[in-house]
Formats: sequence, structure tokens, C-alpha cells
Amino acid sequence: MTFSIIAWDELTGQTGVAVSTKFLAVGSLCPFAQAGVGAIATQAFVNPTFGPRGLRLLEQGVAVEDVLTILLKSDEGREHRQIHIVDSHGRTAAFTGNETVDWAGHKTFPYFSVAGNMLTNAHVIEAMAEAYQASLDQPLAERFLRALEAGQIAGGDKRGRQSAALYIMGTEVYPLVDLRVDDHPDPVAELRRIYEESKKEYIPFQQFLPTAANPAGVYDRAIIDRIIAEQAANDQQR
Repeated sequence: MTFSIIAWDELTGQTGVAVSTKFLAVGSLCPFAQAGVGAIATQAFVNPTFGPRGLRLLEQGVAVEDVLTILLKSDEGREHRQIHIVDSHGRTAAFTGNETVDWAGHKTFPYFSVAGNMLTNAHVIEAMAEAYQASLDQPLAERFLRALEAGQIAGGDKRGRQSAALYIMGTEVYPLVDLRVDDHPDPVAELRRIYEESKKEYIPFQQFLPTAANPAGVYDRAIIDRIIAEQAANDQQR
């Protein structure tokens, strides 16, 4: 009932998940990521404990395949689950249980993975992987959105559409991007609209937030407004 993509960006160190499904508020249960550690998507008969537990294991240096084994071994319902993981070295691992609803499956690559269940066909995740690989010159958020859009065009969730989410961690303890569409007839298109809106002020404002290197951040409103206006003008000229 879900299709998702996870990735680790080798150039920026960004990591995260993009996902869509015919279920309310997928962003509250499926995507998990931690700066400097990796990302996990848990779906099908979702087990949201996989996210925090898996990230803790990755942070402790446990190999990604071993993390997957440990999580699944602890869960008697494993054959109803689907999970995929990427770590800070771009290593990936995935599992699709035998009791997940067709079409269900996954494909793992260095630095990213795609997975889905209860889909119209296998081409959904194939199209997602192709779209992601064809846009490697774009920011991670844009690559994720193009992958979701390709998956939706290829058929998506065979039950329909309802929610979508885009969750990306940068180098700080808070998300770089955390956008959700909890209930909408065309959630991937709505997520795209919200992302384009976020590029006007939400994303530019990130540069002024407190960070580990600069705990105070920038809080002079005049400086913030001036810089955002200058960046917007430069973007329009390109």
C-alpha cells in the first residue's frame, strides 16, 4: 500500500525518505532518518519501532545487513513487513515479507533504495529508480520528488492515493526538510506544490537557524529579510 525511496547523498551528507500511500498521514509512521547515521523506511503492516531502533544500531556502528537481521528477528510479524535501510556509507539493505500484498518488492543500489507493496505493478519502483538516477545533478529533495512523481505516473498504490511525505536530514539534529501531505486526493502533486512554496522562504530561512557550529544563529530580522530578498532576486535572474 506504499511506495518509497531512501537515500544517502555522498556529496552533501544529506539522508532521508520520500513516500506516498493510500493511508492517512504516512509521514507519521514510515520515514525515519538521523544526521550522520542514515535513513529507514518501514511499511506494509508498518512496524514504527524499526525506525528508532534501527537508527540506534547504525549509530553504534552495526553493519546495515546486521541491523536488518536484528530488527526482523525480533518481530514475529516480519513476513507482513517491508523495510529498507541506508547507512552513512551508502550501503543499503531491504526486506519484503512473503505475506505482503502483491505487487510487492524492492530494489537496492549503492546510496539509495526503492520499495513498495500493494502496487499496480513492478514498474512503479523501477520508474522511481530511473527517475532518481536521471536527476543526480539535482538537490536530494528534488530527486526524491521526481522519484515519487515517476512512481505515481507508473501506477502507484493500486488502492488509490491519500498521503505523502518528504523527510530529509542535513548535518544538524533537526530536519532540513520535513513536509507532509496527510490527506489529499493527489498527495504527490500536493507535496510538489508545498515543496515549491518552501523554496520561497522556508528553505532559505534554514541558513539562519542555530547550528552546532553557530549556536546563536542569526536573529536580526532586517538582515534575514535582506538576504532572502537578494537570493530571491538572484534566482529570478537565472
